[in-house]
Amino acid sequence: IYNVTVKLDKNIHREWLEWMQQIHIPEVMQTGCFAANRLLRLLESDESDGFTYTVQYTASSKADYDRYIEKYAAALRKSTINKWGNSIIAFRTLMEVIN
Repeated sequence: IYNVTVKLDKNIHREWLEWMQQIHIPEVMQTGCFAANRLLRLLESDESDGFTYTVQYTASSKADYDRYIEKYAAALRKSTINKWGNSIIAFRTLMEVIN
């Protein structure tokens, strides 16, 4: 599971959420590197300065994830930075499903 955690400014919350669901997640899925995805909101966290979401993309294999990183990740990250600038902070993790 390729997990992207994003902290975003409250002022862009609705616009960002719409963009993720209608543009960004579909673009990531169109790469063919992931079999499924889900968008989650972090609960029980301090939301005084913004909201935190995670997007989880499930790859069928490590090779599919590696292909995404090699061929697509840089351009998609750049488009995100161009769109949102400093209004979001993101960090990425790779997880292995055990059970």
